[in-house]
Amino acid sequence: MDLLLVRHGQPDWAPDRLIRNDPGLTELGQAQAARVAHRLASLERVDELWVSSMTRAVQTAELVTADLDHGHEVYDWLQEINNPPEWEGAPVEEIERHFKEADTRSVEEMWDGLPGGESFRAFHERVVSGLAETLDSHGIRPTGPGHQHLWTVDDPDRRVIIVAHAGTNAVILGHLLGLEPVPWEWERFRQPHTGVSRLTMTRISTGWAFSLRQLGNVAHLHPGMVTV
Repeated sequence: MDLLLVRHGQPDWAPDRLIRNDPGLTELGQAQAARVAHRLASLERVDELWVSSMTRAVQTAELVTADLDHGHEVYDWLQEINNPPEWEGAPVEEIERHFKEADTRSVEEMWDGLPGGESFRAFHERVVSGLAETLDSHGIRPTGPGHQHLWTVDDPDRRVIIVAHAGTNAVILGHLLGLEPVPWEWERFRQPHTGVSRLTMTRISTGWAFSLRQLGNVAHLHPGMVTV
């Protein structure tokens, strides 16, 4: 399996300095998305395109699907960790203060997520269970409890693109590489906007193992277009 994980383009988080929990793309984000779409269109073929249902991912994927001339499937389990609902319309200075305070919390508090928002525990479970179910429906499943990092694969040549988020993609990377989860996955696997990460599968013993070949690559962007 050839799995490409794409982060969405730059989102318009705070138009008029007021936060949006589900923003669309900025003008730069649209340009970033157009460039990654052109890059992905150079692939020999794409079998599946899975997309987060959040607006910034959908808008990025629309440009990708147009260049690929390929349909896509939208999944709620691919959403980013959900912010507290009351953040919608709040002044950006207030949210910046929340994030600054969050950096000083204990590890246990980090597992609980931001007050009022989705906990990291729930986020990780949502993404991992959704991934397992979707992979299984496409003939990709763990070989068994004794070989938890090896997989059986019906079609080893299948190529899938996921258009999602920094946190979602980081959880997927950590899980498929067999790493213990941490509530700072965003920092463990840093990915700029429209960064492309790539996992391929290698034959190991009686199964297949995922191998990281690329992380957050933005070769399709001019240096001045790179945002995090």
